Amino acid sequence: MTATNRQIRLAARPVGEVKPEDWEHRSEPVEDPGPGRFTGRTLAISLDPAMRGWLDDRPSYLPPVGIGEVMRAGSVVEVTASDHPDFQPGDHVVGTFGVQEYVVSDGRGAMKVDTSLAPPSTYLGALGMPGMTAYFGLLDVGALKDGETVVVSGAAGAVGTIVGQIAKAKGCRVVGIAGGPEKCALLTGELGFDAAIDYRADDVRKALREHAPDGIDVYFDNVGGDVLDAALTRLAMHARVVVCGAISQYNNATPVKGPSNYLSLLVRRARMEGFVVFDYAKRYAEAAREISAWIGDGRIKVKEHVVRGTVDDFPETLQMLFRGENVGKLVLELA
Repeated sequence: MTATNRQIRLAARPVGEVKPEDWEHRSEPVEDPGPGRFTGRTLAISLDPAMRGWLDDRPSYLPPVGIGEVMRAGSVVEVTASDHPDFQPGDHVVGTFGVQEYVVSDGRGAMKVDTSLAPPSTYLGALGMPGMTAYFGLLDVGALKDGETVVVSGAAGAVGTIVGQIAKAKGCRVVGIAGGPEKCALLTGELGFDAAIDYRADDVRKALREHAPDGIDVYFDNVGGDVLDAALTRLAMHARVVVCGAISQYNNATPVKGPSNYLSLLVRRARMEGFVVFDYAKRYAEAAREISAWIGDGRIKVKEHVVRGTVDDFPETLQMLFRGENVGKLVLELA
């Protein structure tokens, strides 16, 4: 009996929030690998805010997902059959394999991982793209120095939790901005942030004056919009603003709101710089070694929000990101 591959494909370009009818749920027979390829069964799928941008037909750092194509996603698979010299049945592999139960790959962009050292979800989180994003965004783009004051928005998310903990490992004062008292308590309690600001309940500008009295040296932005504007008013001299994402703007049906306080960059002789983590691909192993060491000695605590279900649960699970329901890395683990 031929196995069936359940897939999620893009059916229509969303306008504003992604709707159920924007997706197609499809079943196809599982392909044999063929020469130089392997077949793998998906164990875990990464869900990331950037996915929303991939659905829009506009210039970006990656081409948009095409109508009718399998939704782009990072995942961890277990090799079930192989005619590839580097991958054998039983190997666990991470790559951009898409939202589907089975994959066939020629191995390009794929990397074997050891699930006896960390679960698949961690290779999609702290040891995957979010961890790499936090590491290079903070240390290279942000040019962090010991003892500085770091503020990170989206601080309870996959990237933000790692950014704050790396900054603490480097001896910095860290202020996180997140939504809700539970997330803020997590930041200052379990994760060791020095302070947390609840953007839903607090006056963010006033709270930044209190918690960053000498100004912000590095602002790591995952949110954009009003929170970015508030942070720009509190920059220290020669501050660095790291533009990682703008989740508050991704579902806009109207043009993205830019910062109205950008002249603070001039007054404070600061800089604002965007980056894409793929530019650092040749150095991923370096980051993974250091993050692994921090996890090992307890300076980084891995926070993951794992939803157990099927490929068909992907559309609703993705919406959790935009409702602010996840804490740490959001992963769909296939039953």
